[in-house]
Amino acid sequence: MLSLLPHLSADLALLSIPSPSEGVWHLGPVPIRGYALSIIAGIIAAIWIGERRWVARGGRSGEVSDVAVWAVPFGVVGGRIYHVITDHDLYFGDGKHPIEALYVWRGGLGVWGAIALGAVGVIIGAKLRGIKVLPMVDALAPGVLVAQALGRWGNWFNQELFGKPTDLPWGLQIDPEFRPPGYEDYATFHPTFLYEFLWCLLAFAVILWLDRRYQLGHGRVLALYVMGYTLGRFWIELLRIDTVELNNVLGLRFNAWTSIVLFLGAAAYFVYAGRKGYTRETSVYVEGRGSDAGTRSEGSQATSDPDSSAV
Repeated sequence: MLSLLPHLSADLALLSIPSPSEGVWHLGPVPIRGYALSIIAGIIAAIWIGERRWVARGGRSGEVSDVAVWAVPFGVVGGRIYHVITDHDLYFGDGKHPIEALYVWRGGLGVWGAIALGAVGVIIGAKLRGIKVLPMVDALAPGVLVAQALGRWGNWFNQELFGKPTDLPWGLQIDPEFRPPGYEDYATFHPTFLYEFLWCLLAFAVILWLDRRYQLGHGRVLALYVMGYTLGRFWIELLRIDTVELNNVLGLRFNAWTSIVLFLGAAAYFVYAGRKGYTRETSVYVEGRGSDAGTRSEGSQATSDPDSSAV
């Protein structure tokens, strides 16, 4: 029986998920990073999905891109600030290099900071264009889930933010130099990047169905996004073993507590808006932009069209 164990371990290793041998490639002097490519792919997908949803709700083609000019840089800055605050010992203190806090391309974007400041960018962009904020965020929210799903592959390239050790067939192989202290003798770990990727896509599909079925408006799609994402993020946080400055707050990781608070807040708003009888907005523009209705791009659909084929 004991003689079979090495063969069993070898078989499990063959079934596990390999990590990339490298996450950076060079085109001459220019480094191409897998993490950056994942983030860029997510941004492109979110804008494309948001554009289709926005036009289907009665907006003009191109306005999502206009808003993204504000939302994307704000989101990147917010994500980096959140990461540096919650993991400041990586950059400040004896032997550290504070300038590296600016090296976004190496990884390290906190999703909550990205969402918070990204939302500020959306508000600014929408206000400048005479767009109502709630219809815009409702159009954008599902695509953000896809962006987060694709962005998680950046963690795979960097061999970071994985979960506890596991011998499940889909365990993720992590090279010794990336294993945290105390886990040097383990070879495979829960692929939390993959769990979050699949969870975000599932939440995306469910929210699209609910939005088409019930014609949601007034920020209720955004509320569903927050509830769907935080529900998954909570149990994924319980698996992760990466160390952060706020790693244990009353027995839970800080991000787990954040998920709980945001879920409850979003659920409360969703119920409140439902009881108020809020339905989908009949106009996505503030008063004074009514003349834009006649200049919408060809093929845009009415906001109340339940059979819209848009994403």
